[in-house]
Amino acid sequence: MSESALIRVKNLRKVYRMGEERVVALDNVSLDIEKGEFVAFLGTSGSGKSTFLNMVAGLEKPTKGEIWIGKIPVHKLNEAQVTLFRQKNIGFIFQAYHLIGSMTALENVALPLALRGVEKDKRNRRAKKALEGVGLKGYDSRRPSQMSGGQQQRVAIARAIVGNP
Repeated sequence: MSESALIRVKNLRKVYRMGEERVVALDNVSLDIEKGEFVAFLGTSGSGKSTFLNMVAGLEKPTKGEIWIGKIPVHKLNEAQVTLFRQKNIGFIFQAYHLIGSMTALENVALPLALRGVEKDKRNRRAKKALEGVGLKGYDSRRPSQMSGGQQQRVAIARAIVGNP
């Protein structure tokens, strides 16, 4: 295991209880991801891909094992600490977009910055730039229902990168 890895996972295990049954979603997974490296997780439905990503992002706690992002031991953070960590360091792009329908594209993209307490003019400038970066210049005032699925996905990407995770 590399000490310089951006993401380091060691002996990760996740077991869910479903009534009396125990389901092992991940069993002894270890890997390092270096800065600049691209990684793809492939597998059938139910093979643990989403569980793994949710644990690395701090959305789920492992049953056993370690998760390090840089020098931060994500597996040891309490709920308040992991919430702040995610807010400052992780950009999520959800498969189903998770845009807020009553908000404009600009407001959806600016939301993570608002949660960080960034002043409105500054967050709107950054959100506009992020929208432009994904090819949605001029879409600021459109609501999700006024955009195609691909455009909504690009709004979700802009929201994920606006905070420089």
